[in-house]
Amino acid sequence: MKIDHNSTTSATNGGDTTVFRTIEVAVFDRRDLSPPPVVASPSPVVGDELNLIPPLNFAMVDNGIFRSGFPDSANFAFLQTLGLRSIICLCPEPYPEATTEFLKDGGIRLYQFGIEGYKEPFVNIPEDTIREALKVVLDAKNHPVLIHCKRGKHRTGCLVGCLRKLQKWCLSSIFDEYQRFAAAKARVSDQRFMELFDVSTLKHMPMSFSCSKRW
Repeated sequence: MKIDHNSTTSATNGGDTTVFRTIEVAVFDRRDLSPPPVVASPSPVVGDELNLIPPLNFAMVDNGIFRSGFPDSANFAFLQTLGLRSIICLCPEPYPEATTEFLKDGGIRLYQFGIEGYKEPFVNIPEDTIREALKVVLDAKNHPVLIHCKRGKHRTGCLVGCLRKLQKWCLSSIFDEYQRFAAAKARVSDQRFMELFDVSTLKHMPMSFSCSKRW
């Protein structure tokens, strides 16, 4: 911006003197009006919480007990927040190497109870295997524990359903929970298995979590 100064002058006209005041004129250079350069703001730092991805069908079953589908490397950061001591895998396939290393690094013990993922009408759920898996779930030394199969629906649903029987849930509540996870894939054979499963041999085992009835 430039400022021009006009000097004060006077003129005499018939004996009268007229005084002209000094006028300051501001001349703006359009280049001075150009906007200031835009400074790019630093990229926002993505918080760790945005990278916490739970496994498929993840949910809390009870204090220290969780369920899900098969976890993969994208879920490792989330699983670390659970402070797991144990994982119960109900799939017969060998555990992936990356997941095995994750368990080793975290001091997490793996209990694998291989149950084949058959489709109806050829479903065969081994009662003895479910009973042995329940013993691991009931042992508080294994908590926090994650129970999983491939999708977290049928095999996991059956194990959790049998646990609910120990917690004295009514069958309708057990089936409702099972169906929430199995959805359109719910199997009558799974529900029949849970209904007939005998929990009497496990009632002597202490439970460190809630044992309230669910009506």
